[in-house]
Amino acid sequence: MEKIKPWISAFRLRTLPLSVSGIIVGSCLAYYNGAFNMLIFILALLATISLQILSNLANDYGDGVKGTDNEERIGPERALQSGKITPEEMFSAIRINILIVILFVFLLIYNSFGSQYFLYAMLFFALGVISIFAALKYTIGKSAYGYRALGDVMVFMFFGLLSVLGTYFLYTKQLDHVLLLPAFSIGLLSTGVLNLNNMRDIESDTNANKITVAVKLGFKKAKAYHVFLIVSAIVFSLLFGVLYYRTLSNFMFVIAFIPLVTHLLAVIKAKEAKSLDPQLKVLALSTFLLAILLGIGQIIHIL
Repeated sequence: MEKIKPWISAFRLRTLPLSVSGIIVGSCLAYYNGAFNMLIFILALLATISLQILSNLANDYGDGVKGTDNEERIGPERALQSGKITPEEMFSAIRINILIVILFVFLLIYNSFGSQYFLYAMLFFALGVISIFAALKYTIGKSAYGYRALGDVMVFMFFGLLSVLGTYFLYTKQLDHVLLLPAFSIGLLSTGVLNLNNMRDIESDTNANKITVAVKLGFKKAKAYHVFLIVSAIVFSLLFGVLYYRTLSNFMFVIAFIPLVTHLLAVIKAKEAKSLDPQLKVLALSTFLLAILLGIGQIIHIL
């Protein structure tokens, strides 16, 4: 049990609800259009969760071997930082997890496209490979994009656009402009989680020469950037509710605005980086809540 606990910690289970938010939205919109498939939904969740765990392990490894995770860092102690898991053990776990991701991605693509949509299958397999590469290169290697202030763009693309649009396409084999507004909302909120994490670590990242958007902007401007991300996400979701309104249930997601606004006020009032750590969980779970309520709000009247 003592050996299992560090691995559970390294998996960072609290990040998993955020990672599947786009899957939930894309699946619910597909359900609304009569194209939902339970097996595809389960495989999409498993592929996404395994990919998120891979990203978490790779992040731990990359920051650990670079020395970015040190005593200056605020927040939960990382696995390599604690010494409870060695770099060799972590690297082996990363390789095993890559195989798990490939397995789930293959099963997902096969069950979605079969042999009938060969070109689509090849496209999504390529996207799977790119996703694995992106998960690894966030902190691993000399050209890690997480050290070049590119993490925000990648999170927006993968957690927002690819997650929502890609999931919907797995069911329907087509795209729809209706997906863009919720995809933007989930992407912006997910980017907000990363920015919040980077604001919390702004001092240790600066000292470790890890250049993030928060480091580039500085604490005060990073807070303003954070407000822009969250407010923009709220606006896009409201636009979606108004433009594609059918019943009052479509606006169920506004309930999630309560913790989001409370979160914004806490961030605005924050005087020091360490006070932001509790807000990571608040924002991640608020995003998950918005995704669930937005999705249910679209399908509840046809259940």
